[in-house]
Amino acid sequence: MEALVPPAEALRSIPFNKPAVVGREFDYIRDAIHRGQLSGDGAYTQKCHAAICAMSGAAHALLTHSCTAALEMAAILADLKPGDEVILPSYTFVSTANAVVLRGATPVFVDIDAATLNIDPRRVAEAVTPRTRAIFAVHYAGFPADMDALAAIARKHDLLLVEDAAQALGSTYKGRPAGSLGDMATFSFHETKNIVSGEGGALTLMRPDLVQRAEIIREKGTNRSKFMRGETAKYTWVDIGSSFLPGELIAAFLYAQLEHEPRIRNRRLSLFQQYYDAFAGIDAARPFELPRIPDHTTGNGHMFYLLLESREARTDFIEFLKVNGILAPFHYVPLHSSPFGRSCSRTSGEMDITDDIAARLVRLPMFFTLGQDADRVIEVAARWLGGE
Repeated sequence: MEALVPPAEALRSIPFNKPAVVGREFDYIRDAIHRGQLSGDGAYTQKCHAAICAMSGAAHALLTHSCTAALEMAAILADLKPGDEVILPSYTFVSTANAVVLRGATPVFVDIDAATLNIDPRRVAEAVTPRTRAIFAVHYAGFPADMDALAAIARKHDLLLVEDAAQALGSTYKGRPAGSLGDMATFSFHETKNIVSGEGGALTLMRPDLVQRAEIIREKGTNRSKFMRGETAKYTWVDIGSSFLPGELIAAFLYAQLEHEPRIRNRRLSLFQQYYDAFAGIDAARPFELPRIPDHTTGNGHMFYLLLESREARTDFIEFLKVNGILAPFHYVPLHSSPFGRSCSRTSGEMDITDDIAARLVRLPMFFTLGQDADRVIEVAARWLGGE
């Protein structure tokens, strides 16, 4: 289909994502340098810990250099070993499964719910075996999974329940914030997320019995944190671990972002609603579906997606937007069908919904400074949906 668009407009592209400076990032970085500590766990790391606990409702928080690192810490804390199994969705980023595989355990993929795009608790219940040790629940698009149903399964079978809340800082489930809904949770501050530090993440903990070991794992398997607090006379190697913490410059940038989390979330929610209202009012010639907000949840405006009629329709739509200067990518390739996924995991039940959603979903630009360009995204997308 030929895209009829003014030449000047065609030259000005709209990216899918654009990180923004929102507050005192540069001031705090300068201050961190002047304080003389650039390694991790300085003043700004501690400020981030307090802010993340306040936002997530978690009892404890530990900053990490990525959400991937936080997931790997969670897998170590779960004591996963060869022969163990972890139930998780296939429609997620590879880090969720990699954390399991790195411990020698087996990811067991189950299908998602067609309405929420989150892991389906009914499929989870069917997938539990004597080898199951944990459930990793992903909060897709920032909307929390059905955590009460998953918690009931976890209690019944004595399983660890981990939230992959990479996309969900500021979201809630039945009035409770993401990050406080399981035994542990992981967050991402990658530049594609709402709150960014370039790369970065956090592990939050609701169980006090996991905190001391989490500190040790994060500090290369040493008891350095206890030593720095004066709780032990020796600083030594006591467990497995790795270098999971970020430096102070990352923490300083992140803290400036965390200070403005409500403003960032509200702006993104406004953009989400603008998209939703505009597309809900389109007299469409080409079928599509809008996001469906799961019951009992509030989102954080992390993502806005459309579900098109078919893979072919999505490819045509993405190309039409691209020709008109708008980048709108699809999302995950299901892990169960990936080359490595087929070699190290198994599925429980059919994966029809996962495969269908992965073939039809497309994400529209969503970032803090999108501004009036959202109108252009809507106008161009509406032309294709209307059958131009």
